[in-house]
Amino acid sequence: MLRPAWTELEALQGVVDSMILLVDMDAFFASVEQLHRPALRGQPVIVCGDPARRGVVTAASYEARPFGVRAGMPLQEARRLCPQAHYVEGNPEKYVAISLRLLELHLEFTPRWSPSAWTRLSCR
Repeated sequence: MLRPAWTELEALQGVVDSMILLVDMDAFFASVEQLHRPALRGQPVIVCGDPARRGVVTAASYEARPFGVRAGMPLQEARRLCPQAHYVEGNPEKYVAISLRLLELHLEFTPRWSPSAWTRLSCR
């Protein structure tokens, strides 16, 4: 989930000349689902295509990871490893809207940013 770090970042102003901020959003889709559905918070969540069909895990919440569930694995394997998980069909429009809001937030810190992958954003 998103955690405000303003206090920590403000404390570094004037102490360091520059810093690199790495935002790892590997569980982003699952975190968005937990944000919009409070009943899923603290529960293992697996985002995928149609949960009733064959497919792969698009994202796994941090609660699903201890069971061995990872993005890219077949849903059949994820169901075997974590049958108690909530399987949620992905919502790309929702993820794009929130990621654009996050990008605006990153730009408040610096105009110099570099997307290094779909799930990572680096700022200098």
